[in-house]
Amino acid sequence: MSDDMTADPKGYWKATIRLTLTLLLIWFLVSYGAGILFREFLDQFKIGGAPLGFWFSQNGAIYVFVILIFVYCRQMTRLEKKYGIKG
Repeated sequence: MSDDMTADPKGYWKATIRLTLTLLLIWFLVSYGAGILFREFLDQFKIGGAPLGFWFSQNGAIYVFVILIFVYCRQMTRLEKKYGIKG
């Protein structure tokens, strides 16, 4: 933490919760929404010969989850710098 920056734990915690809930919502929409709720609509389209709804339920949710892990790591690093939290 630099001398001109003071830590803001409450702001950091609020931003961390907001980020976590946002990423969980995205994952829920992809895994449950695309794989179950919107499957019939998405099955009109195909990826690699498989219906898109099936693809999301089998593969897409996992790929999105891995991407969200990297997004979370990058965003948390930015939040730590923004709020002056030592990591």
